[in-house]
Amino acid sequence: MLGWSINLFRVRGIQLSVHASFFLLLAWFAKDGWDSGGVSDMAISVGLLLAFFTCVVLHEFGHSFTAMHFGIGVRRILLMPIGGMAEFQSIPREPSRELLITLAGPAVNFAIAALLWAIVGLPDGFPFHSEFLDRPSGYTQMLLQWNLMMGFFNLLPIFPMDGGRIFRALLAWRMPYLRATLWAANAGKVLAVIAGLLALFVWNSPLTAVLFAFIFLAGETEYRVVRRHEVDEVRWREMLARYYEPLPPKEPPILSH
Repeated sequence: MLGWSINLFRVRGIQLSVHASFFLLLAWFAKDGWDSGGVSDMAISVGLLLAFFTCVVLHEFGHSFTAMHFGIGVRRILLMPIGGMAEFQSIPREPSRELLITLAGPAVNFAIAALLWAIVGLPDGFPFHSEFLDRPSGYTQMLLQWNLMMGFFNLLPIFPMDGGRIFRALLAWRMPYLRATLWAANAGKVLAVIAGLLALFVWNSPLTAVLFAFIFLAGETEYRVVRRHEVDEVRWREMLARYYEPLPPKEPPILSH
């Protein structure tokens, strides 16, 4: 299903793609705006959606550019209705590198929020009862709050979200990478189920529940990828040991006086 996408353009060699289902979300926002107040409200609704996903793209570029700094290739950034995903050519195994790559995404959101705060300030009632005026400054404050929410949401310790990757990196300092991934994935599954049930029965947000279901599946998928890579690596070493016997150590030279 991830192949049902449309390529847009490249930035530093990274292909930006949009999943076909994203246009269903765009159409839903357009219809909701049209029903609320005609053409003007439709334009505002679609504009806010595109502004939000522009911040999603910048979040993924934060991950991607930091990964490229460490020599890790990035195939593409894929936008979907539930967010964005950067596809790396390899997973960084060094905990320090994974920490920096992971933190770069939320750091972009917090930087955007700080910049917008300096320009328009915080909305009245921030953060739990924010009031957004129906004018450009109000829409900008809404985008500010969305970036804060995006940054903190991604730091939830639910693998493979950013917080879950941070947890995996911290574990990988004390245990093998595969075991650290297993611990992070299992903890992430439990938290994803709890969060999904809360979203469905307490927050009355089915879309958020679907998001956590996707995260649950993505965590298991990534663990299997890491496990398969580990198995292939062991088999490769065994094959080399079987067909290429190590050379005997060289005899030390005999020195004559």
